[in-house]
This record gives sequence, C-alpha cells and structure tokens, in this order.
Amino acid sequence: MNHLLAQGMLDAPLGLLLSLAIGGLFGFWLERAGFGSSRKLTAIFYFEDFAVLKVMFAAMATAALVLSGLAALGKVDLHSMFVPPTVLWPQAVGGLVFGAGFLIGGWCPGTAAVGLASGRLDALTFLGGAGLGSLAYAFMAPGLQGFLVAGDCGDCVLTDLVGISPLVGAMVLLAIALGAFVVAEKVEAMQRRTS
Repeated sequence: MNHLLAQGMLDAPLGLLLSLAIGGLFGFWLERAGFGSSRKLTAIFYFEDFAVLKVMFAAMATAALVLSGLAALGKVDLHSMFVPPTVLWPQAVGGLVFGAGFLIGGWCPGTAAVGLASGRLDALTFLGGAGLGSLAYAFMAPGLQGFLVAGDCGDCVLTDLVGISPLVGAMVLLAIALGAFVVAEKVEAMQRRTS
C-alpha cells in the first residue's frame, strides 16, 4: 500500500472509490463462496467442510507468490510495505479470543458483514457483540500497557528470521497449502463416508 500511496495512486477520491469497489467485489465473492453462512464457516471446526481453510490458504499463497515474484523482478519493494509489528503474547491471546468468538458466534467480522448484507440477523447480533467487545477493549487498554508489549519482536518477517528469500518462502507456503488441501480433501471424504 505504501508503494501505491507514494505514487499518488490511492489519493482521494480515487482511493476511496477503489477501496469501495475492491470491498464490494471481495464481499460478493465471499458470498458466492458460501461465506455468508455461519454454518458453512463453522463446519471447519467439525471437520466437515474445509472451504475456509482452502480459500484463505489459497489467498495467502497467491498473494505471497505474486508479491515475491514482483519483488524478484524489481517491480515492488517489499521493504516499503507496512508490516504490523509482531507482539507474541497479545497476538496469541487475541488469536485465541478471535477463534473462540468465531466458533461460538459462527462469524468473523468480514463474513458477518457479508451475512448481514445477505439478510442474516445472527450476523447483526455478532457484529453488535464485536462492537461491544471493541469498546470494552478500548476502556481496558490503558491498564494493559505492560501486556501489550510482551514478546515484542518488532517488524519480524519469517523469511528474514530463517534466512531465505521471499520467493522461496512463498514456494514453501504454496507447498504447505497444497499439502493441507490434500489432507482436507481426505478428511472431507472420510466424513462423507461416515455420514
């Protein structure tokens, strides 16, 4: 994004229109993939349907391959891109809370917005709870300052830590994704045979 901003490609109003168009297309394809249904989303937790894993892993592997490939060709400077700082303990706890909310509520914030646009009222309830949780966190954050920096690693990038190029890292991610797809297909086939 910094690369696009530096070139003035995301200045308002063009940037706002582009963001709206990308968001609309993203929501449309989420709905087409069935992610406007909490039942479809939570099926992964019951080892019945791995569509969430397949879509998210495919998106990550595609983005990693495209970005690292463009960087290898000198078209993109990966170091100019924003990398959120890695803060191990708060992110681990946040991941657990997010996962529990996903399992209990059946939604993540993005898919809940898609579900709400599709007319699902449980998505509205989930978004209301997410909003209340965000407000509660905002009130508690000043008292959590010590915890919020626990395990701060700065701008850690896994490929830098293990000493491989981003392109090799993207290919490793692709291999892991393909392996996960094969395992997911086998588990889904086993589930279909036993039901």
